[in-house]
Amino acid sequence: MTKFVVFGWITVVFFLFVYSFTQIDLGLTLTRLSFWHIIQTRFQQIGYFNRPVSTVLFILIIFMLYVLYFVILNQVRKGNLTGKIVWRLIIFTAVILWFSYNAFSYDLFNYIMDAKMVTFYKKNPYTHKALDFSGDPMLGFMHWTHRYYPYGPLWLLVTIPLSFLGFQKLLATMVLFKGLAATSYLICSFFIYKILEKASPKNKFLGLAIFSFNPLVVIESLVSAHNDVLMMALVLVAFWFLLEKKYLLAWFFLIFSGGVKFVTFSLIPIFILMIWRQQRKIIIRWEKIALLCLILMTVAVLLAIKRDELKPWYILYPLTFLPFLPYDWIFWSITGLSLGSLLHYAPFLYLGNWNPPVPAIKFWLTIGFLLMGFLFGVWQELRKGRSMVK
Repeated sequence: MTKFVVFGWITVVFFLFVYSFTQIDLGLTLTRLSFWHIIQTRFQQIGYFNRPVSTVLFILIIFMLYVLYFVILNQVRKGNLTGKIVWRLIIFTAVILWFSYNAFSYDLFNYIMDAKMVTFYKKNPYTHKALDFSGDPMLGFMHWTHRYYPYGPLWLLVTIPLSFLGFQKLLATMVLFKGLAATSYLICSFFIYKILEKASPKNKFLGLAIFSFNPLVVIESLVSAHNDVLMMALVLVAFWFLLEKKYLLAWFFLIFSGGVKFVTFSLIPIFILMIWRQQRKIIIRWEKIALLCLILMTVAVLLAIKRDELKPWYILYPLTFLPFLPYDWIFWSITGLSLGSLLHYAPFLYLGNWNPPVPAIKFWLTIGFLLMGFLFGVWQELRKGRSMVK
């Protein structure tokens, strides 16, 4: 079974890596090498001109990722997958998908353009937008060219050096930005493990697997390379130092996290509560702290939905704290929500746009899989001794 799980995960991750190149924008040339141009064109033929096949491939990859995800969790819970194998699979996943194409989101190009405004045009992205630079070749394949810089200043501080190191070469800069996302994913994994090693040692590998092999985490962190994964990595580092009572470092990393995207500033009350209890030598139950964090991150997602709509990568916020919670109904609810959110891409891949009826399909996918996950989790809770996450 161990060999089957390892081979299966490696195979499906490789197929995800290959599939990502079917979504290369038609206006984008990654490199001028002639042999790659032929390969890229053939991939694009699947993604753009044979959409039914592309959609079926995507759904099959998602289905297999989730099947293997549950098998991996079951094998880790039984002790059949050693910690060494778990870490090797995590590192393999990060490395291979580092070099994938950002198939399901154009945000990576916005990150690159925002930094380019500073390093190349010497302009402030808070007061300028991509459309202000009408001659820039990136505008030919970017989306959201009309928006001003929406992130914290520390995200800009992190990305400016990557823009310099990329020498304004798109492929090199993409690799650097994707490398930052892969590193952030590994940092998340490592500090989830470290926190569990201190708070719940017997669950350290299961909790690690719950986060690191979740298909939504894999796709939104490593394929799409959203900056949310860096934000969550930094807040996990902050909590680790807080558990170690290294308050200066804890506050530094929390502020750094909020300076990437402002979402994690909502966790400041929990930091204050933990410090207050530590100072008075009151026992801190990490499960309760993690539950409070998950609730606040869920509120953040709801506020984001009210402003815009549910984006799959928003689920990273509560999902990051899922490994610390031993409640089946929460695990299955968020897992169902993550599956429904990833399937948002299927109608777009099939139709090539986000117009009606896609919004309605997305809504029912979200509600349907969330409800199914919740009901299944409640059923699991009622089955004594058959818990998936305890």
